Amino acid sequence: MVSQHDQQHTTSSSEGVQSTVRVRRVITARAGGQSTGRFHGLNLSLNVGDNPVTVTRNRERLAENLGLDLNRFVWMDQIEGPHVQVVEELSEEIAVGESRPAIPNVDALVTTCVDMPLVVLTADAVTVLLGDDEAGVIAAINASKWGVRAGILSHTLDKMRELGARIDCMHALLGPSATGRNYLVSASEARDIEAHIPHSTSQNKLGKWMLDLRSGITHYLLQAGIAGVNVDPRCTIEDHAFYSTIREGKTGRQAGIIWRSTT
Repeated sequence: MVSQHDQQHTTSSSEGVQSTVRVRRVITARAGGQSTGRFHGLNLSLNVGDNPVTVTRNRERLAENLGLDLNRFVWMDQIEGPHVQVVEELSEEIAVGESRPAIPNVDALVTTCVDMPLVVLTADAVTVLLGDDEAGVIAAINASKWGVRAGILSHTLDKMRELGARIDCMHALLGPSATGRNYLVSASEARDIEAHIPHSTSQNKLGKWMLDLRSGITHYLLQAGIAGVNVDPRCTIEDHAFYSTIREGKTGRQAGIIWRSTT
């Protein structure tokens, strides 16, 4: 159901007692959920037409599998734009085991809080899970082609730096997404995207234009000076272990999750 990518560092309290804070990054797959029909599997989105009761059960199963409290998860109402939200410690009380309402009109979340999972939902767009583990600043980004074109990456990096993160201490995980070997775009769209996100497009042997947004995002982040980028090479269009709107049309969403954990 999930694949995990962990990094950790040790901090000292004022009493000299050391505690380990582990930054965990998780990518979910389609298997293991209760959704049926076109959403069959572990659909985690409430905004695609799936039964909300079933989606909530899928979310409960995810939280249980990760050993986390579901009402600490922070969700986004994503619009493929450039808007970033800094999440402070949650004050609104909700019932145990319920999903917290999604934050509206954002495509990236940033926090310094511990045991507060940030969630991005995708079905072909690039999940970017980004963190300065030493500074304790993490982010989850819905890197769609329109959001990246509009500046979601630079806006997120700016917010993280405002909270004390350093570019040269950041590491990113890019999740499964549509890849250049399968993602056809028009020549005009390729020119437009390449002008905003260099190294994102190429031509195949038939002269067709292909979009590989992960390549452009990786180039952008490394040029910005971050310490490293890990890329999950799987393609959502060809790999039926994942949801894909390009392959299926109306379908579910998998999740990328990042959190700072002391357990």
